[in-house]
Amino acid sequence: MKRQYSFLWIFLLAGFFFSCGEKIDVGRNMIFRYNESSGIQSLDPAFSSGQSIIWPCNLLFNGLVDLDDSLHIVPAIAKHWEISPDGKVYTFVLRQDVYFHQTPFFQFPEKRRVVASDFVYSFNRILDGEVASPGAWIFQKVQRDADGKPAFTALNDSVFQITLSGIFPPFLGILAMKYCSVVPREAVEHFGKDFRKFPVGTGPFQFQLWEEGVKLVLRKNPFYFETDEQGRRLPYLDAVAITFIVDKQSVFMEFMKGSLDFMSGIDGSYKDALLTKQGTLKSEYADRICMLTSPYLNTEYLGFVLKESDSKNPLLNRKVRQAINYGFDRVKMMRYLRNNIGYAGTSGFVPMGMASFDPDRVKGYHYNQQKALQLLQEAGYPNGKGLSEISLAVSPTYLDLCQYIQHELQQIGIKLKLDVQQAAQQRQMMRNYQLPFFRGSWICDYPDAENYLSLFYSQNLQPAGSNYTYYVNPQFDHLYEKSQTIIQDSLRNELYTQMDSMLMEDAPVVILYYDKAVRFTRSQVKGLGINPVNMLNLTRAYIEP
Repeated sequence: MKRQYSFLWIFLLAGFFFSCGEKIDVGRNMIFRYNESSGIQSLDPAFSSGQSIIWPCNLLFNGLVDLDDSLHIVPAIAKHWEISPDGKVYTFVLRQDVYFHQTPFFQFPEKRRVVASDFVYSFNRILDGEVASPGAWIFQKVQRDADGKPAFTALNDSVFQITLSGIFPPFLGILAMKYCSVVPREAVEHFGKDFRKFPVGTGPFQFQLWEEGVKLVLRKNPFYFETDEQGRRLPYLDAVAITFIVDKQSVFMEFMKGSLDFMSGIDGSYKDALLTKQGTLKSEYADRICMLTSPYLNTEYLGFVLKESDSKNPLLNRKVRQAINYGFDRVKMMRYLRNNIGYAGTSGFVPMGMASFDPDRVKGYHYNQQKALQLLQEAGYPNGKGLSEISLAVSPTYLDLCQYIQHELQQIGIKLKLDVQQAAQQRQMMRNYQLPFFRGSWICDYPDAENYLSLFYSQNLQPAGSNYTYYVNPQFDHLYEKSQTIIQDSLRNELYTQMDSMLMEDAPVVILYYDKAVRFTRSQVKGLGINPVNMLNLTRAYIEP
């Protein structure tokens, strides 16, 4: 079977090269090449739960709406939409010119237009227990009838409607997630579980071939519905080729050789080779490489478990938690340990890049050793005297940051013991409240600060929710619940700001930094943007000769 698949790959590649050879220099000009070190487990959007899957799914599929690079919700397959005055009914009017792919592995008898019933099928599929999509949670606010059937309705071929059980302002942003992509029933039923490796979507690129662990090739969709300002059909690129080299140093070398067009993120093995200590590209690469940066909606933090199961736990004392927050220099940490890739976490839990982020109003913690010592004394631990050793659970990836914090806190009498654990084990213990002090991170699921602040809502305590710190504050809960009744973004953000300030005062967390998205491209790559969710959008990208 493997030999047959390899033969098929050679045959398809040969056909691809010859068919495009008259138009472009295939080997150089219009194939966009990048590497995915973590591999790709599925090309089914129902399983798009990590960046490695989300990126190709974004190239292959579309949903009702999308996000632009400023995180504004923009039309995709839906031309426009209306939300009922009570905030519960969402009505979408669909475009008439969106068609599913015709691929080498699946052909419709004729061009197959997307209709509203395709969204009914696709969304019900996400909730199907037999499919077991990790995205089923996104529709928990959708109304259900007495038989448990969700309120997804095709009013006709062009109008699709969703009814929620109650107002939930972030819902439109949730619909921009790749879980909400439209898929054709015919192809899903034809391939069954193999739809993961033979995807059929509507996106700017369509599936061509995939030899797992070796190479994935996506080819331009000749019938894609979007056009540029001159009326030219998008995308400009003819293909996308993805490799799966695991070693990050090898990926860096391939990029420097020009064998890859794009590299996302910065690994410790080569960060000093590319970047200055200020986090800028070294001048010797300016003519060969472009560097793009943006705030990335990811907050890195240390979390305290505030469950009062151990009255002797010093971390239950708010002043001790505040002293830890004041006790180390985040700005220096970012400069020397991360080459300023990221922003020092001196505001709230909601990260830079989110609309409600406001460092002037949400006052976090800056380095202040005297303030830390004062708080320790007020807590009954002058210069740390009488304070027992505190264990901090950390995975190997973040060990250097925590060693820095350990050293800094030692100067004020706080002794940290670093409990190094594998990331999966740490996450499991964190969810069971088995780690009184842990390193965590939260990457945005959808572009509304509710996604961050919900981590501190008392109704989201484990095992059902994501309140990993066991934070319980009735005043915070009241503001959270009130915020979710307000449709207008500016008014809702006002409450988010108040909630974030409350968190900083109570200090259930230590904000380390807000992450930064970093992209490197060859200088010939044009039209590639960057955004706070680090989505790879190649619809308008092209490569100069």
